[in-house]
Formats: sequence, structure tokens, C-alpha cells
Amino acid sequence: MRIFKNKWFNRYARKQRISDADLITAVSEMENGLVDANYGGNLFKKRIAKQGEGKSGGHRAIIAYVIKDKAFFMYGFEKSAKGNLEDDELVAYKEFAKDYLALSDTDISKAVSSGKLIEVEV
Repeated sequence: MRIFKNKWFNRYARKQRISDADLITAVSEMENGLVDANYGGNLFKKRIAKQGEGKSGGHRAIIAYVIKDKAFFMYGFEKSAKGNLEDDELVAYKEFAKDYLALSDTDISKAVSSGKLIEVEV
């Protein structure tokens, strides 16, 4: 299983103190069927707990995900700032998910080398 975060999500995670271990835990939970929303097209919403708090008031991550293969953390937000994705956002993130999941290993290596994607060391 390979886990990635895009540049935007990486900045968000640093600012919110979401660790790579938190991301690994989120993907592990997803591997066990624990997702908060399945939007179709391999696009999911997953709750991530805030440091020292629970998940209910914590962060939400939008993830392009294929079971036992790859996960791309694309977008994050706090529950207090946003309830759910708007319809137009959902359409856009489904397109982004399709693009991320279509990347070949060579494309992913190039994106990691250029800093567009950051691989989470599992």
C-alpha cells in the first residue's frame, strides 16, 4: 500500500499538526472498511482526530483510494469550518481522483521528485 499527499494537503497537515502516522492510521481504518463517506469513483471522506481530541470535531480528508493499492490525500478541512463538499466540489474531486489513480509508477516518481506529491513512509 502506497500513501501520498499532494502539496496542498501537506501544507494543511503541517499547519494542523496531522502526522504521517495519523494518515497511516486513517488508511488502515479504510482498509478495514471504516470510511465516513464513499462518493463513488474511488473518492472517499475520512475523519481524522485532532491532536488530543476525538474524531467527531476533528479533521475531514478527501482521499482518492484503491483498496490495498494507493491512497492520495487531496484535501482537508475542519468539521467546524465546513460540513460537506458542495456538488461542484464533488464533481471536481472525482475528476482529480480519476487523474491521480491513473498515474503510472513512472508518473508518480516524477511527481514525487518534483515535489507535487509527497510519499508517506509506511
